[in-house]
Amino acid sequence: MNFDYSETQQMVKSSAMEFAEQYIRPHIMEWDEEQVFPVELFKKAGEFGFMGVLVPEQYGGSGLGYHEYIAVIEEISRVDPSIGLSVAAHNSLCTNHILEFGNEEQKQKWLPRLATGEWIGAWGLTEHNTGSDAGGMNTTAVKEGEEWVLNGAKNFITHGKSGDVAVVIVRTGEKGDSKGMTAFVVERGTAGFNSGKKEDKLGMRASETAELVFDNCRIPDANRLGNVGEGFIQSMKVLDGGRISIGALSLGIAKGAYEAALKYSKERKQFGKAICEFQGVSFKLADMATEIELSELLLHKAAFGKNAGRDITKISAMAKMYASEACVKIANEAVQIHGGYGYTKDFPVEKFYRDAKLCTIGEGTTEIQKVVISRQILK
Repeated sequence: MNFDYSETQQMVKSSAMEFAEQYIRPHIMEWDEEQVFPVELFKKAGEFGFMGVLVPEQYGGSGLGYHEYIAVIEEISRVDPSIGLSVAAHNSLCTNHILEFGNEEQKQKWLPRLATGEWIGAWGLTEHNTGSDAGGMNTTAVKEGEEWVLNGAKNFITHGKSGDVAVVIVRTGEKGDSKGMTAFVVERGTAGFNSGKKEDKLGMRASETAELVFDNCRIPDANRLGNVGEGFIQSMKVLDGGRISIGALSLGIAKGAYEAALKYSKERKQFGKAICEFQGVSFKLADMATEIELSELLLHKAAFGKNAGRDITKISAMAKMYASEACVKIANEAVQIHGGYGYTKDFPVEKFYRDAKLCTIGEGTTEIQKVVISRQILK
């Protein structure tokens, strides 16, 4: 086993770090407070190769693997998790769904624009009444000749307003039937395809979250990904990789919050010495550092399996569950170490604290991860 980054991986990590420092850090609180989704930033991210990390070079992507992908998401997220979330959702959900299940014509049509950041991608599975219960979705697609007619709505969709193209999973069979759902690609501007309410969120405020609405939206059969009835199965495979994304996002938050707390603990003096010298603080830092190491190891083990084409359902769920819960705990302790200052917007831990909670909810709650893990170990 080798726990060191390769030269290429280190270069990718450094590039992501420089990108985040130059183009993101100066605007963090402005974007957060005004809930600005900085579209032009993602065009710039495309120039750096961060919008198609996993996409082969023949389709305009960077042609890298999951270790490099974790590095990109982690470095961006340790500066601004909301930007890390959007980069992750674009890469691992919309773009990766087309990469894994699209035919050659579909890949040639959509991947180059997505991988270069010319287009921003969205992915729609969740609905208002069907969060973890995706099989109970109400959005439908009915075939009429060589077209499909979509009706319904998706919610909590990253890039629901600004996305140029969306992969959506809708019902083409009976409700509750795992083989009754199909995936389609819908381009912005298609008649009957609109955006609905934009959510006003606790954290991740620069990452746009909104509804997708379909009102007799007609798309050609050529926009169908895979066979009819395979949408749910495809989604579960996409989410295996997506869990690595959210785990990497969580890791970035944890590192950002920990580093801020470590720095503050060395500078803040009480009773004549730095607060890091008090056992109550130093033990918190020790726990935080250990949980970060554990999160990182789990994530890269999942990445190794994904790169090797192995079944990663169990390990990716473990990595996502552990890293997300750890980042919430670490962000909480970082605020505690800062004391009253941690509760103000003058210090970065306040934002890490707000952003962290989404990681235990998005792309499968902690409880759903436990369902996935338990099913795997009880087979």
